Amino acid sequence: MSTPLRVPPIGAHIQIKGGLAKGGLAYADAVGAAAVQVFVGNPRGWKLTPGDPAQDALFTAGCTERGVPSFIHTPFLVNVGSPTEATVEQSIASIAHNLARGAQLGCQGVVVHAGSAVGEDRYADALRQLHERLLPVLEAADPAGPRLLIEPTAGGGKALAATVEELGPYFAALEDHPLVGVCFDTCHIWAAGHDLATPGGMTATLDLVAATVGPGRLGLVHANDSLDGCGSKRDRHTTIGEGSIGVTPFAELLAHPSMAGVPVVVETPSEKDGDPCGGHAADIKLLNSLIPDAPAGVA
Repeated sequence: MSTPLRVPPIGAHIQIKGGLAKGGLAYADAVGAAAVQVFVGNPRGWKLTPGDPAQDALFTAGCTERGVPSFIHTPFLVNVGSPTEATVEQSIASIAHNLARGAQLGCQGVVVHAGSAVGEDRYADALRQLHERLLPVLEAADPAGPRLLIEPTAGGGKALAATVEELGPYFAALEDHPLVGVCFDTCHIWAAGHDLATPGGMTATLDLVAATVGPGRLGLVHANDSLDGCGSKRDRHTTIGEGSIGVTPFAELLAHPSMAGVPVVVETPSEKDGDPCGGHAADIKLLNSLIPDAPAGVA
């Protein structure tokens, strides 16, 4: 049995103009991405696209050859907690479709925003919908396929999970299904009120994730700085070190024991100084330089 990867592979949400393999892998190589996240359809629409078998095969093979773990992000419209039945139906169909596409592509995880109850006094109903509608999708999914990674939101509206503590009832509604994990977005967690910038703040927050949902549930990190202050409930990403979180908390993140081998992707602005790859390449390089005792050639 091979030894699990201990150094977090760091990459980006990649641009796939020209196709998953032709455009996506070229972009990953250009920015030095050791992990990738993609959309496999319109991120702001409901259309379920089957993909291009040739591009799919090349993408999967390319990621395998490079040793690059891959992830899918579901469309932003997905909200299983919605009071609108059509939205719930389309959300469930989208999650099932993306889990199936993830299995086809050999992805490690499928990221989904935790969603919102939308209306007043609907929190219990929304959690019940998670149990009744989403749990059967997980039970029908390939147990060897990608995990469904719940991404807490920034906290606006009637969020079902924004703070780490709110992941507890969320996971309970899904009966702590083994295919459920966490996608930890630093900008979202900061916006929801977790002070990551205070010394020890990132460590305490990651400790709380494990205490709330159990060890081994952290499946992916979105490493993003924030344009707004802690508790702002505003989801506005910026280049690492140019926002209100700052660089030091990311060093704390990468040193945390729960991060051993957990992939990291940046969703920061990709264009900088006129170079379409400049922002992501710089953020990836910076994060690699923060890895404790990084092997030669990693940074």
